Order: sequence, then structure tokens, then C-alpha cells
Amino acid sequence: MKINEIKELTLDELAARKRELRNELFQLRLQQQNGQLEKPSLIRDTRREAARVETILTQKSRAAQPAVK
Repeated sequence: MKINEIKELTLDELAARKRELRNELFQLRLQQQNGQLEKPSLIRDTRREAARVETILTQKSRAAQPAVK
């Protein structure tokens, strides 16, 4: 998923996507431990996409909060 596609998602969709990615990452790590993972680069790609989602989620949640002085 591209960064522009991630930016278009709502807060609820971002949270759901974050959960999906974390679950997928867990499954990939299990496959790696069992020696069944054919593409080890999937772990890195999934971890990076999860980081992108978390970054946009943080930015949007901070923008939604009123500024406190």
C-alpha cells in the first residue's frame, strides 16, 4: 500500500490496518522459525508498512486533538 493510499484512510481504518499488519508480521515470524518462509523480505516490507500506518495514525490523531497551551 502506497503512502498516499494510507493517508486517505480514516482513523478506524488505520487502526484496523495496523492490527492486520501486526498479525501478518506475527504469522511471518512463525513461518520463519519453522523454516517455511520462502520470501524473508516480506517481514521487512510488512514491518515498514506497519510503521507507515502508525506514523499516519499518529499524525491524524494529533491533528484531531485541540492545541493545548
